[in-house]
Amino acid sequence: MTALYVFLSCLAGIAIGYLGRWTWAKFKLSSVEQKAARLDREAVAEAESHAREIELEARDQILAEKEQNEREARERRSELQKTERRLLQKEENLEHKQNELDALKKQLGEREGALDARAKELDAKQGTLISELERIAGMSQDEAKQIIIQEMEQKAQRDGQVYINKIEAETRLSADKVARDIIVESIQRLATEVSGEVTTSSVSLPSDEMKGRIIGREGRNIRTLETLTGVDIIIDDTPEAVVISCFDPVRKEIARVALERLVQDGRIHPARIEEMVSKVSKEVGRIIVDEGEKVVFDLGIHNMGPELIRALGRLYFRTSYGQNVLYHSKEVAILAGMIASEVGANSAIAMRGGLLHDIGKGAETESDVNHAELGADIVKRMGEDPRVVNAVQAHHGDVEPSCIESVIVQIADAISAARPGARRESLDNYIKRLENLEGIAKSFDGVDNAFAIQAGRELRIMVNNSKVSDEDAKTIAKGIAGRIEAELRYPGKIKVTIIRETRVVEYAK
Repeated sequence: MTALYVFLSCLAGIAIGYLGRWTWAKFKLSSVEQKAARLDREAVAEAESHAREIELEARDQILAEKEQNEREARERRSELQKTERRLLQKEENLEHKQNELDALKKQLGEREGALDARAKELDAKQGTLISELERIAGMSQDEAKQIIIQEMEQKAQRDGQVYINKIEAETRLSADKVARDIIVESIQRLATEVSGEVTTSSVSLPSDEMKGRIIGREGRNIRTLETLTGVDIIIDDTPEAVVISCFDPVRKEIARVALERLVQDGRIHPARIEEMVSKVSKEVGRIIVDEGEKVVFDLGIHNMGPELIRALGRLYFRTSYGQNVLYHSKEVAILAGMIASEVGANSAIAMRGGLLHDIGKGAETESDVNHAELGADIVKRMGEDPRVVNAVQAHHGDVEPSCIESVIVQIADAISAARPGARRESLDNYIKRLENLEGIAKSFDGVDNAFAIQAGRELRIMVNNSKVSDEDAKTIAKGIAGRIEAELRYPGKIKVTIIRETRVVEYAK
């Protein structure tokens, strides 16, 4: 387009020049016309020459572009030919692979047919063999499977039980060692009285004549004393002694002291009896408060209400198997505090729970409620910590412990009651009771040995593993507990523990 435009522009310029020259030539001389004609011819010739050059350049450019297009077309055709050849090669390869797959399928089909025939043949042989085995063994295939499954289950259970027993034994050994260390250290650090005072229920008399003076005319003296103190005074054939009977140890103590002083004074009549009982009641009341405050002060326990202190003081006049209950409570508090400090529990809560665990025994009530429940009601009413309430309520196992401090109080109570010298019991009766416990256990079939431990509070029984199963062990435990309840008399509870273990011994030769 540019060459054409230039060409046309040139033509237009030549034409204009030509016209101008022609016009101008009219006014010129003839020579000028000749010159103009010559110039015109030259201009035309030049314009034609320039036009030809432009035309040649356009042709060259068109030829170059045509060659470029042809070259690109050839390259594209070459690439297309290469691609076509590759596709043809791939198609040939795929066709070859398809032929191979068809051959493989045919072979597999033939092999599958052979395998099916072989399987049918084996099934037929297996059926024949199973029938022959069933005939020889005298049992069906399902029965044999069931026997094998049961044997495998039993073996798996035995192996699992052995592994569990091993873990439990290792854990128990480690835990027992730590527990023994803590308990032994606590007992070694304990420094309290081995046995406390024993409250007696009899009063010695200088002579049997004093019995008549105690009874008084028409029995008025003894009736007055019984009415004022709330006790029963038993005067029998026992020489130079009378017996005082009462469920309340404080009232029994008041009656005992008052009667001893009346006997010493010799003046025994209703007015004197009333005066002496009033005086002794005040003294015993002061002793109760003093003893309660003393034990609280010795233990360093604070914020103890007057009612709890009075209930603690009343324990001073109560004994259990010869063991003073107040001293026992103090001992339990000390042990609980030491054990709690060793295991990282709250020693203050443990000591408080240990001191108050038998508080129900000192309550001024005639209720038949268990002393643990009664004590729990008292400490709960006094606003004690729930952990202390649970320790009091759970120290005999009537309810489940809800905290570690309750468990510690149980342990401390058992240590205080079971340690040598803590409680008195007739040696013959004690040995006989333990022998009876062990004899009842040994009378059951499958029991290898039995041991009465914890001063007769627990009966530990070893059974024969091959004769006694787990379910049989539960049945034996219930049977032994039932016979103990029916045949023996004992305080508190007796724990029956059945131990059934499997021991496997192998020797490497």
